[in-house]
Amino acid sequence: MNQKYFSQRLDLKPIIYVYEIPDAENRKGLLKIGYTTRNAKERIKEQLGTAGLNYNILLEQEAIRPDGSTFDDYEIHRYLKRKGFANPDGEWFACRVQDVKAAILAIKNRTENIQDRVFDFKMRPEQESAVKKTFQYFNNFKKENKKESPHFLWNAKMRFGKTFASYKLAKKMGFKKILVLTFKPAVENAWEEDLMLHKDFEGWQFYSKNNDLEKEKINKSKPLVLFGSFQDFLGKNSAGGIKEKNKWVHNTKWDIIIFDEYHWGAWREGAKDLFDKEEDTSRETDTIAKLAFKESVEEAEKLIPIKTNHYLYLSGTPFRAIETGEFIEDQIFNWTYSDEQNAKETWKSKKEPNPYLSLPKMIMMTYQMPDSIKHIAQGGEFDEFDLNIFFSAKSKDKDGNKINYDKIEFVYKDYVQKWLDLIRGSFLETAIDNLKLGAKKPPFPFSDARLQQILTHTFWFLPSVASCYAMKNLMKERQNTFYKGYKIIVAAGARAGIGLKALEPVKKAMDNPLETKTITLSTGKLTTGVTVRPWSGVFMLRNLKSPETYFQTSFRVQSPWMVDNPDGKSPNKKEILKRECYIFDFAPNRALSQVADYSSKLNVKENDPEKKVEEFIKFLPILAYDGSSMKEIDAKEILDIVMSGTTATLLARRWESALLVNVDNETLQRLMANEKAMEVLRNIEGFRSLNQDIETIINKSESVTKLKTKANEKDLTKKEKKQLTEEEKEYKRKRKQIQQKLIKFATRIPIFMYLTDYRERTLKDVITKLEPSLFKKVTGLTVKDFELLVSLNVFNSSLMNDAVYKFKRYEDSSLEYTGINRHEGEKIGGFDTVKKPNE
Repeated sequence: MNQKYFSQRLDLKPIIYVYEIPDAENRKGLLKIGYTTRNAKERIKEQLGTAGLNYNILLEQEAIRPDGSTFDDYEIHRYLKRKGFANPDGEWFACRVQDVKAAILAIKNRTENIQDRVFDFKMRPEQESAVKKTFQYFNNFKKENKKESPHFLWNAKMRFGKTFASYKLAKKMGFKKILVLTFKPAVENAWEEDLMLHKDFEGWQFYSKNNDLEKEKINKSKPLVLFGSFQDFLGKNSAGGIKEKNKWVHNTKWDIIIFDEYHWGAWREGAKDLFDKEEDTSRETDTIAKLAFKESVEEAEKLIPIKTNHYLYLSGTPFRAIETGEFIEDQIFNWTYSDEQNAKETWKSKKEPNPYLSLPKMIMMTYQMPDSIKHIAQGGEFDEFDLNIFFSAKSKDKDGNKINYDKIEFVYKDYVQKWLDLIRGSFLETAIDNLKLGAKKPPFPFSDARLQQILTHTFWFLPSVASCYAMKNLMKERQNTFYKGYKIIVAAGARAGIGLKALEPVKKAMDNPLETKTITLSTGKLTTGVTVRPWSGVFMLRNLKSPETYFQTSFRVQSPWMVDNPDGKSPNKKEILKRECYIFDFAPNRALSQVADYSSKLNVKENDPEKKVEEFIKFLPILAYDGSSMKEIDAKEILDIVMSGTTATLLARRWESALLVNVDNETLQRLMANEKAMEVLRNIEGFRSLNQDIETIINKSESVTKLKTKANEKDLTKKEKKQLTEEEKEYKRKRKQIQQKLIKFATRIPIFMYLTDYRERTLKDVITKLEPSLFKKVTGLTVKDFELLVSLNVFNSSLMNDAVYKFKRYEDSSLEYTGINRHEGEKIGGFDTVKKPNE
C-alpha cells in the first residue's frame, strides 16, 4: 500500500527542565528553566559548551496538556514574572523547584490568570471572506428593512474556526450583546477559550451557567457573550412559564443570536442525538422537540421567544436549509473540506506561512468483512453487514432496577470477538490469507505498523449505550491482551456526564497523549463541537441514515495536532504531529453511499454526480478492501458500488488475487504425486519446468524447517545461516512463480463467464456440461483437466464462489438501466454453489 497514505509521526517529547550550577558564584540561588523536545542532558551540554561546569538537573516534566496542546518555557517564565519572582538574567530565576512545578501545573490545567491572553493568531483568508460577506449583507439589509432581522448562514466545514470568526464579525459590527445558542453544551469550552484567551477581545465578558462570572457583576458598557443551550433557555418552570433565572435573557434585545451546530439532517437522526437527554425535563422536551423538527428557519424562530437584531447560523452540514431555499445565495458563505485542502496545496505566499498546513488530510478505509463473520448480521438495504445488529448488546444481570454495566454483553459476542481479532490482524482465516498475500496484505487498523504508530487515540461510534459498555467489557477479557495497552473510555449514557463533563474523562485518560493510548466509545456524545487533537481515527460502527451525522462525526478526528517550538529555539515554529487522519468503515456499500450523498449535497453548482464525487475524493481518498486486495477507488467506481454493490475494477482484481489459488506444500505434494495433473499444468504456458520447481520448493522448505528447528536448540554456524537464507529465498521465489502462473490462468475465467449466458448455473456445471468446447478455446484446458485441478484443491472454491457470484450480479445490474433483466428472480450460480440474489 502506497506510503503516501501513512505519514509517520516524529518522535518528539516536549520537556520543561530545571537545573542549577552549584559552583558558579553568579548563579547562586538561581534556577535555569528551559525547554526541549529531545534529551535534557544533551540540551544542557550544548548550553554549557566546554566550560566544564558541574550541574544538577532538578526537574524534568512533560510540557503537554491532556488535550494534546503543548507549551514551552516562555509561558513558564511569564507566569513566574507575574508572580513576582526575580529574573536577573535570561532564563534564570530566583525561585524554588516547587514554584516551577506550580507554574507547570497552572499552565498545563489552564488555571493561570485568565486575563493573560496567549492567543494572537489572525484570521485565515476564508474567515476574512466570511466576515466581509456577512458584514456587507447585514448592513445592506438593515438599510432597506430597519425593523426586520437579517439571517445569514455559514456553510463551513468542521474545523473552519467558526467561534473565532463569529467574534471577529461581532467586533466589526460593533455588537455588545451576543447570544450563542446550541443543542450541544459541550461546545462551550471552544467559545469561552477563543474569547478569553485571544488578544483581540481584551475586556470582553463570557457568561454561562458554568463559569465564574456572576450575573450581577456583568459590566453593561463592555461586550458580553452569553452562552447557553436550547434545553436551558427554552425550558419551562412548573407553571409553564419562563424559568426565573432566564427572564433577563428573554427581556434583553440582543444584537445577534448565533445558532451553533445548526444542521437539520443531523437533528432528524433521532431525538437522542439532538442533545444530552439527561439535561432534560419532560416539560422542556416538548418545546425543544417541536423546534428541532420544524420545517423552516422562520417557523423555528417563532418558538424562540428571545428578540434580536441579527441571526447567524453556523453549520458544517446545513444541506436541508440550502435545498429548501431557506437561504438564498447572498445569505450563504460556503467553505468545504475540498476548498480547505485545495487551499493547502495551492498556497503560494513566501512571506506568510501556509495556514492550512496543519489541517490533516482525511483518508477513508473500507473493509469487506469475511463471510464467516458477517453472515450473522446480513441484510438491510444493501444485503450486507448490518452494523446495528452485529454490535447489538444487552445486560444479562440487573440489580433491582439498576443495570449492572460490568455484565453487559454483545448478543453476538463470539462474532464481535472475531472482529476485534480481525482489526489487529490475528483472525485465523485472514491471518492465513495474509501469509499468502505477503506485502500486498491489506492494512488493518491495529495490525499495520504504519497505522499503529498513528492510531494511538481513536474514537469508536457505536449503536447504543449498551454496545459501548459491551465493547469495553469484551476488550478487558483475558484473551484480549492487545487492548490492555489502551485506556478505554465510555462516553455514552448518563454515567458519562453532560456536555463538557463527558470530555473530562477522555482528557484525563490521555494525560500525556504522546505516551498514552486510548479508545473512546460513544453513541453521539462528543461528535459535534469538541476538539480532541490526539484523535486520529474514527471507527464507524453503526448505521446512519444521515450523511450530515456521518461526516459531522468523521471530521471530529481532523483537529490539527502540533508541537510548539520543536527545536527549543524557535517559539513561533510548529511541528505537525498529525498529517493524515482516518475513517474506518466495515459496511462498504453503506459508507460509499454516504460519500456519494454527502458530496452531491455539498456541491450544489455541479450537475454531474460523478464530478461531484470526484471533487470530494480528490482530497479524501477512499481505499477499499474487497476481501482479496485493497486499492484506491475513483468516483465512477464509487457510484458503481452504490448502484450495484461493487465495481468492474474491483471484480477484475478479485481474479488477480493470490488467495484464489493454493500453493502450499500439501497441495504441491498432491500435484507431484499425480502425473496426469503435472502433465495438465505443463500444457499451460510457462509451466515447462514444473517438476523441478515443485521439487525445489518442497526440498528447500523442508530443509529450512529443519534448520529453524535446530536454531531453537542451539546457535547455527555461519555456513548454516547462509544456507538458511539462500534456501528460504529460493523456495519462496519458486513458489511465487507458480502462484503467479496459476493466477494468470484464473484471470481467463471472467472472459469465459462474459461469453456464456448461463447465469443461474454454477460455473462448474457450465464448464463441464454445457459449454466445454468454449472453455477449452478460452483457457486452453479441457473439462477433465480442469476437474482434476479442482479436485486437488489448486483453486480456492469458496473464494471462487464469491468472485463468480459478484461478477454475475454486477453484469446483470449493469444492464438493468436499459430495462433488460432476463433473469429477474432467478438464482445465481457461483463456482460450485447456487443462491438467490437476496440470500
